Amino acid sequence: MIFTGWESPLALLKYELVQLDYEGVVVPSEIINKVKDLDDETHKMDFDLVDKIYVELEALKVASSFKYDQPYALSDIKKARPAGPRKLDSISDADLINKFHGAWTGRSVGCALGKPVEGMGIRGQKGLIGRAAIKQYLENRNQWPLDYYFSGKDVDDGFVVYCPNSQRENISFMEPDDDIHYTLIALAILEKYGAEFTWRHVAHTWNNCLPYNVICTAESQAILNYNNATPRSTVSDWVTPEYTSSNRNPYREWIGAQIRADGWGYGCAGNPELAAEFAYRDACWTHRANGIYGEMMFAAIIAAAFSVDDPIDLINIGLSEIPENCKLAEASRRALSEMDQTKDFYKYMDWVEAEFGELSGVHTVNNALVVIGALFYGKSDFHQSVCYAIEGGWDTDCNGATCGSILGAIHGRSNMNSSLIPPLNDTIKPSVIGFQEITMERLAQRTYEVFKSIKDS
Repeated sequence: MIFTGWESPLALLKYELVQLDYEGVVVPSEIINKVKDLDDETHKMDFDLVDKIYVELEALKVASSFKYDQPYALSDIKKARPAGPRKLDSISDADLINKFHGAWTGRSVGCALGKPVEGMGIRGQKGLIGRAAIKQYLENRNQWPLDYYFSGKDVDDGFVVYCPNSQRENISFMEPDDDIHYTLIALAILEKYGAEFTWRHVAHTWNNCLPYNVICTAESQAILNYNNATPRSTVSDWVTPEYTSSNRNPYREWIGAQIRADGWGYGCAGNPELAAEFAYRDACWTHRANGIYGEMMFAAIIAAAFSVDDPIDLINIGLSEIPENCKLAEASRRALSEMDQTKDFYKYMDWVEAEFGELSGVHTVNNALVVIGALFYGKSDFHQSVCYAIEGGWDTDCNGATCGSILGAIHGRSNMNSSLIPPLNDTIKPSVIGFQEITMERLAQRTYEVFKSIKDS
């Protein structure tokens, strides 16, 4: 059985144990010990052995003591969410185009700023956790706190940054990155299929437009599941999003869906409920539970940011579109309470790390809290907020992009005064078929046309 899309079968199995624990599934000790006894090299590609253990894991159920309500179906998610505004006041056409331009610009700036230290933020370096490593790197170069793009110049301290085309010495455009690719994909889907698109349209578009080697973690597993179950010459009658999102996919609550929220928020500007629904259709075939909710929450926040500028109001609007008793909602409410008491972003991040540091550096929940904190402590200032999002560590380019997108939508391009903007020359050069090189201004115009078509449908 072929089920490896991102890492080896054994690696998937080990991640599955962690994921099941997070979902409230009690794994018997004999299975845990059986996995521990497997050798990382000898059994790394032992498909048959790993599959047998996986089958045992799939038969387990969520413990009755699990206190969270985390439904999968959209109808059940809507029943479990708190009250919310659902739809906000309309925005003038002129303001919208400027705001769309700002959102695309902000997303690109945040992504480019965080891209060189993404690996450092997730895995750390030199024995330091991500956030501490980033700070030490900057201090060694007299560049703390973060105020501009990372330098690639070596000062013989052993730290390493990547992505030279996003470093201050070379940057001249937004280089290829999945945080930008998925926003472009959403635009392409809405242009072609409109408001009635389905999860299958998303999968089909990925196959047509995204090189497989730019797809990561949950997305790798899901598209592999989809293509293994869908003959090229026919349409599968049985493959379901429940299958593609869960089969051998231990990354199903990681950040991969959350970073895909923006395009749906843009297309549904001022309509957070519809943005969350679009996000659900996009997320449901690659993710489960909080993985889905992260995309829904931020799609709603981004849609609302075209009409609302207060960070707390935006966070609460986002929370109104996801189950009230899910882990992401609980963590976000705790973060809001902590921000009431802690006046410093760095002390807030100390709390986040203490409470949620056991999660993967690319998990939905902990990274969502970084973005929430950056918005709040940055006081809606674009430049400061985006810098905070990177300083917070973990998935730096993802968090920077999401934060930048929200603030760009709030302010609009004409009101974004930041030294981070000019180096990109308003240009994106992605690895998405149909978008080989395009300006953010042009993307704003196309986004506006999509918005109008959805609004009028």
